[in-house]
Amino acid sequence: MSVLLAELEIWHTRPLTPTRRLSLGHMVLPCDPAPGFGGLLLGAIIARHAADVDDDLLPDTHRLLAQIQRGERVVQPRLRHRFQVDRQGLAVSRHRVFGVGDDIEFDLDAQGSPMQQVLGAIYALERLDLTTRRELEPVISKSLRWRGPLGAAFVAHLAGSKTSSLRSLADPRAWALDVLGFPEGTTKPSKRAVSERFRRRLREVHPDHGGDHSTASASIGDLSEARRILGG
Repeated sequence: MSVLLAELEIWHTRPLTPTRRLSLGHMVLPCDPAPGFGGLLLGAIIARHAADVDDDLLPDTHRLLAQIQRGERVVQPRLRHRFQVDRQGLAVSRHRVFGVGDDIEFDLDAQGSPMQQVLGAIYALERLDLTTRRELEPVISKSLRWRGPLGAAFVAHLAGSKTSSLRSLADPRAWALDVLGFPEGTTKPSKRAVSERFRRRLREVHPDHGGDHSTASASIGDLSEARRILGG
């Protein structure tokens, strides 16, 4: 069973249309805690299409992004496209991110040009509050440089984490507390308590102490990430 986590509609002129217009439609971009599933979706749209944007347009794309992150007014048209509210006569690209079990999957349905997709994601960022825009700055910067598949490694890279599970991204602290085996209701364990739990769980999962060889590496990685999140 899949669960919709974030969604963005980018409306744009059709191929071969002489005018170049852009608008936004339905938008669900949860970004708390940053980057959230909304930030991951914006990053995925940019990462998928940035490599196919004309090299001559990239410098101004970076300038536009910087303006939006600073909260400055953007004069239209920009990058050969006019951003507008009206969607009449435009085609639509729908981008979504789903939770499937404990995994994250992207469904990017681009009907327009790469530039239109990148611009749509950047203008969607403009719709977020200024604090969130600044929190997402590292995510967008990483996305512009990413040149690999949009899988688990991409999600972990954007989130600044060693894990890409749905639970760890939805509520990192709750996930970390659970991984380290803290009792239900624990909210702010001390650094000493985190370190003690980490050492105890590490012994339990390590192959030298009877842990499963096939899952030890992933388990140790999760424990290390949980300790980092909780500051142990």
